[in-house]
Amino acid sequence: MNWPRALLTDSGGFQMVSLLHLADITEKGVTFQSPVDGKPMLLTPEESIQIQNRIGADIIMALDDVVKTTITGPRIEEAMYRTLRWIDRCIAAHKRPHDQNLFGIVQGGLDPVLRDICVRGLVDRNLPGYAIGGLAGGEDKDSFWRVVAQCTATLPEDKPRYVMGVGYPLDIVVCSALGADMYDCVYPTRTARFGTALVPEGVLKLKHRAMAEDTRPIDPTCACMVCKNYTRAYIHSLVTKDAMGSQLLSFHNLYYMMQLSKNLHSSIVQGKFPEFVCNFLQKMFPKGDIPEWVCNAMEVAEIDISSCCAPFRYIQATKVQSNLNEDEIQAV
Repeated sequence: MNWPRALLTDSGGFQMVSLLHLADITEKGVTFQSPVDGKPMLLTPEESIQIQNRIGADIIMALDDVVKTTITGPRIEEAMYRTLRWIDRCIAAHKRPHDQNLFGIVQGGLDPVLRDICVRGLVDRNLPGYAIGGLAGGEDKDSFWRVVAQCTATLPEDKPRYVMGVGYPLDIVVCSALGADMYDCVYPTRTARFGTALVPEGVLKLKHRAMAEDTRPIDPTCACMVCKNYTRAYIHSLVTKDAMGSQLLSFHNLYYMMQLSKNLHSSIVQGKFPEFVCNFLQKMFPKGDIPEWVCNAMEVAEIDISSCCAPFRYIQATKVQSNLNEDEIQAV
């Protein structure tokens, strides 16, 4: 690949969800029906680690039993305990522990008891890092941030904490406030293929007819190659008929995410993260209509966003966290 930077490989566990109609999950592993020729293919924890050992990535992921967060019932508990059993098989199969960092993945759906059991079980294994899995699968945002907050509160502070499948800029900022360190998502390039650009105010849909004669760059504040050289109108003419439009938007979106990550990281190092959060939210929600789940999450993260939040919204979030009665709310 000639990629001179850090590399992470996944285990194949997510395909249990995305290709569920082709997969049969047992204690031994996952049997896939090949989408190419229909032949059965068995992926075990040992085989997953062996493949990742051969690739040689800096971070490799344990094979876990993944279920959608929207599922309820005994399947959630079964998957969580199987994930703990499989991590031991992954550790035993890992032949390059000094070269590659094996991360375990916290499962348990939206059940706080199961999540706690899984977190503590993985921490007992003293792994190089930990991932929070099974999210970004259709659950409501309030449940999403609460699972992240619960897991990061228990996972070691001195090891990476990785929220898998999360890539919306707002979600990344919120999860970082809650103590997460790493993320992955196809969102920046997938949304580019639909003609959408990421900007500080949210998103810009280049397919809209209003873009046809707009000679401004995608984002006047962006220093990427696309914003320096192309107009919204030009990209609009491409996204409706030429793959080059998707490629240019992908370039811009990845640049945006890299800058967001860089600025987020710098603000933490400089002790200015609360100011970064407020600045980010003010640009995205200039009217102060910040979603209630974000306000609630920031309360738990102990980050004061009252300066960029509409008064009613902030009071409601304060009420949720502090259990103020109506008279006290009125006084506020």
